[in-house]
This record gives sequence, structure tokens and C-alpha cells, in this order.
Amino acid sequence: MGDGQARFPAEWEPQSAILLAWPHAGTDWSDRLGEVEDSYIALVAAITRFQPAIVCVADADVEAYARARLASARIDMARVRFVEVEYDDTWLRDTGPITLREGSGFRMLDFRFTGWGGKFDAGRDDRLAGRLHEAGIFLNSSLQNIDFALEGGAIETDGEGTLLSTLHCLRERHPDISREELEARLGAWLHQDRFLWLRRGYLEGDDTDAHIDTLARFSAPDAIVYQDCDDSADSHHEELQAMAAELAAMRTRDGAPYRLFALPWPAPVRDGGRRLPASYANFLIINGAVLMPAYGDPADARAAEVLARAFPGREIVQVPCRPFVWQNGSLHCLTMQLPEGSVAP
Repeated sequence: MGDGQARFPAEWEPQSAILLAWPHAGTDWSDRLGEVEDSYIALVAAITRFQPAIVCVADADVEAYARARLASARIDMARVRFVEVEYDDTWLRDTGPITLREGSGFRMLDFRFTGWGGKFDAGRDDRLAGRLHEAGIFLNSSLQNIDFALEGGAIETDGEGTLLSTLHCLRERHPDISREELEARLGAWLHQDRFLWLRRGYLEGDDTDAHIDTLARFSAPDAIVYQDCDDSADSHHEELQAMAAELAAMRTRDGAPYRLFALPWPAPVRDGGRRLPASYANFLIINGAVLMPAYGDPADARAAEVLARAFPGREIVQVPCRPFVWQNGSLHCLTMQLPEGSVAP
């Protein structure tokens, strides 16, 4: 489909749309659907201020309901497109396609999705990327099926061939594969030639085995934003301080230290006695803006200030995400960006 070398673009590069899926009573959101829908509406409203949103819906009834809810919130419906497709859950960062630019076209990578290592049923989610491709929403694109478990939330790229990830997550999915073999396979599929592996860093309540997009993210080829913990009494303190030290020891392709931006630590978010993985690192970069998880915490404002320094020239938009972390993720986990030119009119 393309006519040149494939490249994995960085999230800050121009986008056509953001892909997400509407929650409904058949998903794990069913017990708290009302408050979750309110946060979804806020998320779609924030996206469509800057670019289109493609919203997956399970059937015509879900589409009609979602359309009515979004329209009543005065969202620009000309920037909302619905596509009917089956899904088990709504974490499209991990079930949607990973898009490579390939010459004048695109290669959509469809890795296996196993419900984060077999924790949850995922048969429909594993087929999602292929069904979206069949639906014709992608422009000038080919689909590559890869029989290898990998989630989009587990990887970060700087757009210049460097991949950032956590070794724990990939080893949980592939315990019998060496780091060298992991690098060889990921390098070939994702067209990366440098690998930065974090060995430390975790969040209580996280069921992804330490996805990188809850811990540390590129904001430029020479800059990383990460979730800090400065509360010495918190159970995360030792681990996240060790992660910060690992990041400080990493070097760019040119051999320089990365510019590091430490995000403040929010107060614990709990559901009953369960600690939830609230992280400011789960932000989403879109055209002209960064959408930031907000948890109704005084640290929200400080996190916005850090992101404004890390992303000069982009508007920082806070999206209420407290309802999302009930199911152990936030707004980056729920979305997948589609590069400019990859979406059919």
C-alpha cells in the first residue's frame, strides 16, 4: 500500500482523528454507566474542539443514544463519526490498530489482544482492529496481522526510532522470550532501532502489568514526562523514585540526558478499600492540545503547569477522569490517535 520505509510516528505529530468506543450496559461500565457517560461526553467535547472523533458503537441503539447525549451537550456533531462494530470493552489504546506511516500510505498493525495476559475475556476486542479496517474507515492503508501479544499502552515512541517501555509488562506477556529477541521482533514490526527499558515503576490497582503510558511518556525526542511520587509515606514512593533515577540515567540518541518533567502525585483515589491507579501520565496529545486526566485533586492544577512546560504552544485541557479509574485506566487508555491522512472522508 505504501511506497517507502515504514515509520512509527510520535503521538504529537498531526492527526486525522481520535478513535474511542462508547460505554454501554454490555461493558464493564454497566454498574456506573451514568457518571462514566458524563466523563465520556467531556472527553469527546475536548477532542472535537481540536479535531474529529471516531466513536465505535455496539449497535444502532447505542449509536442513537450516544448521538443524542453528545448532541445535547452542544458538541460539534460534524466532527463526530460513528462506526458500528462489536467490542468487549472500551480500552482502544490496547485494542485499536497501531499505525505506521509507509510512504504515501499507512500500515495498520493488528497485534494479538489477550485481555492483558488472559485476565479478561477479549475475543471481540482481539478482532476489533480487523473489523474497523473492513468497515473502510482507514484511507490508503493495509492491515498487518501479527500473532504476538502487544498493547498500545505498553509502548512509547519518539517518532525517530526510539521505543520506551517497561520490561515487566513484555516479560509477563512473553516469559520465554529474551530481551534481545523482544528487541529484534519489536524493532522489525515497529521499525525502532533504540530501546529504553524501565525495570522499576508500578501503580497499585493497575491490571496491565505496568503499561508505560501510566508511568513515563515522551513529550519530544529529547524530553520525558513521568509520574513522580514525593510522599515518602506512600507505598509507591520507593518504586517511583527508583524509576525516576532510571529515567535520569537514560540518554538520547545524541548521548545527552533527557529533559525530565516530573508530574505531581495525586492523593490516593480509592473505591472502597481498593487503591485505584490514578496517574497524570495518562494524558493524550492531540492537534494543538494535551488532554490531561483530572481527579478533582489540588494537584490537578500543578500537573497542568508541568504539562504546559513540557508541551509549549499546546493548550492543556483537563478532563474529569475519576470515573474512569474505577476500571483501572484513564483517558489515554480509552483512545487511539489516527495520523493525519489515515482516515477516509
